[in-house]
Amino acid sequence: MQLSAATRALSGALLLLLTSLAFAQSVPAPVINARAWLLLDMTGGQVLASHMSEERFEPASLTKLMTAYLTFAALKAKTITEDQVLPVSEKAWKAVGSRMFIEPKKPVTVGQAIRGMIVQSGNDACIALAELISGSEEAFATAMNREAARLGLKNTSFRNSTGLPDPQHYSTAADLGRLAAAIQRDFPEHYALYSMKEYSYNNITQSNRNRLLWMDPHVDGMKTGFTEAAGYCLISSAKRGPRRLLAVVLGAQSETARAGESQKLLNFGFLNFDAVRLYEKGQAVASLEVWKGEARELKAGFDRDFYVVVAKGEAARVKATLTSAKPLMAPIAGGQAVGSLKVSVDGREIASAPVIALNAVAGAGVLGRAIDTVRLWFSKG
Repeated sequence: MQLSAATRALSGALLLLLTSLAFAQSVPAPVINARAWLLLDMTGGQVLASHMSEERFEPASLTKLMTAYLTFAALKAKTITEDQVLPVSEKAWKAVGSRMFIEPKKPVTVGQAIRGMIVQSGNDACIALAELISGSEEAFATAMNREAARLGLKNTSFRNSTGLPDPQHYSTAADLGRLAAAIQRDFPEHYALYSMKEYSYNNITQSNRNRLLWMDPHVDGMKTGFTEAAGYCLISSAKRGPRRLLAVVLGAQSETARAGESQKLLNFGFLNFDAVRLYEKGQAVASLEVWKGEARELKAGFDRDFYVVVAKGEAARVKATLTSAKPLMAPIAGGQAVGSLKVSVDGREIASAPVIALNAVAGAGVLGRAIDTVRLWFSKG
């Protein structure tokens, strides 16, 4: 099912609001040997642990997550198709770094190039896709930055589709975590590509560089990166039971280290925290008073099951507090944000999320609005 623009915007806002609150944990984080790192619980949208997650670093091939995001968006918009044959320019053909080995005179489809980009980390595939979608890699980089701004990636700047070094090409562990989460949220139909262990094109088989795909059966993505300046980087995601975690590790010392440190973060998250479902999808959190409407109240809640993540043993001490907009004026659309729910444990705020109207309330007639205007005037007095 394709999400409406309003629903997608609210989903993004929910994730960003939750991840902006660093998890004030009572469990000490493990020692991670990397320049920057972050552990995000996707179930509750909370950062469980982080280090230098807002500092700018070279993202290397983690850049290709945004190239993939825009490619998936073009597929959804039907401006390109997976079986469409890509033109291969000389620039794409002669790309430096990791490649899937496309050639100008050998047919390659969009679907093949996507797999070459994700599994083989092909710079040539990225450039060819960028040129198809935007006409040039430079124009595509502009689109990447526009999408980064829409997704709330405040400390990210792209100059190319591949992640090759450039002084103005940078991101942060927090922004890259948001981007990886956005792919899972907005394009679940394509996410399985990130679990492919190998891919063959042009009679050349290359393995996915994400070693965790072989080490941990729960890991199903997402992307590796390396340059001399960036060091060894990995964004990994794993699902155990109902919970999904996402780990970002930037600047590890080796391929083995980035896999090991990522595994350490994932194990820490799964073993030390629990996800608690506070409200079911469509369940009323509260009934809110409405002014100048055909109805006097509306039900407020969430358009999905709402979880928070707490340290093991803290679930019984979770407290939720709803703050609503006052006065709440009709007309109000279903799905419109009407308040905020703050969740705390022992006075520590661990999450905050927008609460939406579960039903619409149309505006009242002239007489009804006039009566409520008078009521509001007296209530303020």
